[in-house]
Amino acid sequence: MSVLVLILAVSAACCLGFGFVLQQNAARQAPLSDFLSPRLLLDLMKVPRWLGGIGLMIAGMVLGAIALGQGEVSLVEPLLATNLLFALALSRKQTKQPLGRQGWAGLVLLAGGVTAFIVAGEPRGGTAVTDPFRHWLIIGVMIGLALLLTTYAKRSRLSWGPVLLALAAGLLYGVQDALTRVSGQRFSEGGLAELLTGWQPYAVLALGVTGLVLVQSAFETAPLRMSLPALTAAQPLAGIVCGVGFLGDRLHTDTAALTWEALGLAAVVAGIVLLGMHPAMPDGATQSEPTRNLQPS
Repeated sequence: MSVLVLILAVSAACCLGFGFVLQQNAARQAPLSDFLSPRLLLDLMKVPRWLGGIGLMIAGMVLGAIALGQGEVSLVEPLLATNLLFALALSRKQTKQPLGRQGWAGLVLLAGGVTAFIVAGEPRGGTAVTDPFRHWLIIGVMIGLALLLTTYAKRSRLSWGPVLLALAAGLLYGVQDALTRVSGQRFSEGGLAELLTGWQPYAVLALGVTGLVLVQSAFETAPLRMSLPALTAAQPLAGIVCGVGFLGDRLHTDTAALTWEALGLAAVVAGIVLLGMHPAMPDGATQSEPTRNLQPS
């Protein structure tokens, strides 16, 4: 594994984790009437804390895009999942909660799972699939699942809705990461003209904005511990599926390697859930706050 890719991916995870906490601090004060509406972003733009969180998220996305340009999606995505460690670190500072057994167990599972998956799978580049049907099939399944989750989330806004929205956003962000890599390849091969004549950069923008609305809607209606684990778990899984499915990423596929890869991903998800549900994660909205107004902070 390239040291440069490691530094870029972990730096991106740091920016994303800090950014998510700041965004949720602001979004939990947003009017519930903005739920799943682009108006939510317009209202949040008035809050300096949210703008700071978005700035950190954009920095994380840029660093992540550079990492994706240097390494395989199947390598970078598990590293980006460590953003939860940084989110917990900032949340602990805000809430003064100790890490405790749950925190340490989650940390070990997440870090150990990422290490096990990377060491066992040894993600490496290969020849990208040129069949457009396979591209659209995988992308279509991911977007279709995201739409289905969003539909169900609208029916259960204040119960399971935030979890479903975060899962949907994670799927979209995973596809976005894969298309970001494709966009970077087009740019390196033919420059700006080659990049802008393809559909991928526009899809990256559309997926990013849609995912942002879903994430902020999840943040405004529930504590961070409900939404962030689902978001953090879904994104790398979707990215790995895209990487192996049509970007040409290769993993070891012998029995021992597949076993450790599966155990590693399971440990990553378990660690994400434990860390995401840690008491240090800040509370969000409650059902008794239907008419909240944003206050600059």
